[in-house]
Amino acid sequence: MKRLVLLIPALLLLAGPLFGYRLLYREQLYRLYRQHLHQSPNVIKENIYWLEQALRADFANPLYALAVIENERDWERYRYLFTMHLNLKLVELYLQWGNQYNKRAAYFFNYPWRDQNIESLDRAEELFEFALVYWEITLQWSDLAWEFRDIHLPEVQHWADQNYRIETGDLDYEFIIDRHLTRLREVRARFEAMDESTY
Repeated sequence: MKRLVLLIPALLLLAGPLFGYRLLYREQLYRLYRQHLHQSPNVIKENIYWLEQALRADFANPLYALAVIENERDWERYRYLFTMHLNLKLVELYLQWGNQYNKRAAYFFNYPWRDQNIESLDRAEELFEFALVYWEITLQWSDLAWEFRDIHLPEVQHWADQNYRIETGDLDYEFIIDRHLTRLREVRARFEAMDESTY
């Protein structure tokens, strides 16, 4: 057993140095985004981190794009769609995260945890407002991508579908977020109105 314990580090040393590489480009960072069945806050935060890093990064050379790029117009549409898609994913992630802190109703028997519930609602409101900011940015990039709607990039057709739904009003996260915020404020008002006499 002792020989085995000593043998493993020796084999690792003989294998030579392990080389890593830096993630420099938007496409590399985007590949770290993962859709999990169960969205815990840590998974959501990790995805938000990678997507926000991707937004700050440069695009890879068109040879390494996620779609076949043949000319400058293809490249322009691709960049607009990609940026729109990243912002849209961030809207969805902030909504998911906010919903984990959101309360749908204020029941009288929740009075002993009234302050904790109000804090939770405050956190949810903050996250919903982040989602609203990203939605406004998504709309700007969607408008730019829409100007090149005659260009077809089959590898990223789902991004073009998102662009179409946004531009036609079929996908409207502002309406959804406003509805969440309205309901949240109503529930918070009920929690704030609670006292010993209501319990």
